[in-house]
This record gives sequence, structure tokens and C-alpha cells, in this order.
Amino acid sequence: MDRVSTSTPSTRSAPDTRRPHVTTVAALGLLVVTAVWGSTFFLLKGVVERIPVTDFLAVRFAVAAVAVWLLAPRSLSRLSAAERRNGVLLGVVYGGAQVLQTLGLQTTSASVSGFVTGMYVVFTPLLGAALLGARVGRTVWTAVALATAGLAVLSLQGLAVGTGEALTLASAVLYAAHIVGLGAWSTSRNALGLTVVQLLTITVVCGVGAAPGGFVLPGTAGDWGALLYMAVVAGAMALVVQTWAQAHLPATRAAIVMTMEPVFAGLFAVLLGGERLGPRVVLGGALVLTAMYLVELGPRRPGEQDVAGEVGGVTHVGPV
Repeated sequence: MDRVSTSTPSTRSAPDTRRPHVTTVAALGLLVVTAVWGSTFFLLKGVVERIPVTDFLAVRFAVAAVAVWLLAPRSLSRLSAAERRNGVLLGVVYGGAQVLQTLGLQTTSASVSGFVTGMYVVFTPLLGAALLGARVGRTVWTAVALATAGLAVLSLQGLAVGTGEALTLASAVLYAAHIVGLGAWSTSRNALGLTVVQLLTITVVCGVGAAPGGFVLPGTAGDWGALLYMAVVAGAMALVVQTWAQAHLPATRAAIVMTMEPVFAGLFAVLLGGERLGPRVVLGGALVLTAMYLVELGPRRPGEQDVAGEVGGVTHVGPV
């Protein structure tokens, strides 16, 4: 991931500290997105047993791309060449993460996969600090540690490091890169167009993974319903909100908010799947909620900058 300096000012502005209500709305929007993502675990429990995962993902993201484009058909034309390139890079990174996570799931348990994937909460500040030179304060590192502990309590029942875990860890690095990239490149103006480019690119990446065995489409109304929900709500809507929200939130703060996904997954499993609310869910959820409290309401020292999107006059080449 090279970083090339130029004299051209960045179109990405720093978060507006004079408008705290905007960042609050962004954080709440991202929280809603994590709730939607959490609901998909319950819905997908049986679907992926009947449809190959890469086939499902390719069709899902294709439908999502069309949905966002129909919502804002002129959004692509408003993007500059650099913004289109950034969207493609972000889509490749996210699509690659999806494929790696799926391959990892073939040889590791879902619980371990959930924890290892959630390690993006650690990689996000590390990548942000390395690539953007951002300062990460004690409050944020404390929140990262609490969120990681919460994910471990929620997900881990033993960890044997093998090929599946290594692939999943690589996907976590890519998810973190996607979060940092959105923080650096997304704006309120380009959110819709950038989302369409990402979704189209993710479709291509997943389609390449599905092509060798041919495409398998859902065969029942229930499976089509799950696909449409995943495409329109958990895909199109969620990525639009995430892209917009990260125009107003530091990347690490966004990553910590997104660790609520397994908490919501457990909640939906209890409410809709008939599972019991065990002590692991309660303790793990409490740790993640505490981490969110720290980054949202905790004190920050003057001048302390989280992994924010202030890029200055630097153009980033590669999946930031």
C-alpha cells in the first residue's frame, strides 16, 4: 500500500467538530446497520446449505447495486475519475474479504470465525495510524481492548490456528482496510455513487469465485425473500448508510460501533431463533457496550485525533 504525496488538496474534509449532532446521527445510523447485519445470521442459517455462498453473494450484491443505482441513477456520473477508482479499490478489498471469510468458514467453526473476523477492531487503528499517521489515544485503545474481549466472550469456545483461521484473519485485515478507506475517501456528496461502484465491484469479485461451478439461484420463495432482504436492506441500504456515516466518523470509532453486530446476532437468535440468553451473551454484550460508551461519551484530551479521515494533501494508492 503505497502513499504518494501530491500538491492537490483532498476532497475529503475533516469531521466537523462544531456539529456534534451529525456525528451522533452517523453513529446511530451505523448502529442500525449493525443490527441489520446481525439479523442476517438468523436468516442465512439454512439458505447457505442450499445455495453455494459465492453464488448467493454474487446475486445479492448485483441486486443491491441495481437497487442503489435506481435510487440515484445520476450518482455515478457525479463521481470524478479518482472517486471511481477509489470505489473500485474499496469494492475489491471488501469483496476479497467476503471471499476469504467464506473460504475460512469451510474449515473453522462459525463462532471462531466470528471472533477472528471481529479482530478488524484491532487492525483498524493500526492501519489508520500506519497509513494516515493518525494519533490513537488511550481511551480508544481501552475501548478496542474491551471490544476484543467482548467478542472473545461472545464467540470463542476454543481456537486452533489452521488454514481456516489464517484465511479469516486475512479477511479481518481487509475489512479493517475497507473501514479506513471509507473514512478517508467517503463524503456526503459521493456516498451514493461510491456505494454503487463498490457494489458493482463486489459483484464481480464474488462472481469470479462463483463462475467455475456455474451460478445456482434460490429455488424457493423463502430463499428469494432472504436474498432480497440481504440485497436491499442488508446490502444496498446498509452500505449507503455506512459510506455516509464514515464521512462523519473516525475509522476506529466506526469499527468499535460495528462490533455490536455479534451482539445483535445473539439477540435475534434469542428473540426469533428460540435460543437461550446465556451468561456469555450477557457478559460479552456488556463489554462491547462499554467499549461503545467509551468512544461515544468518554473524555478525549485536547488535540487528540482518532483514526479520522483528514488526509490533507495526500493521495493514497492502494486499498487504504
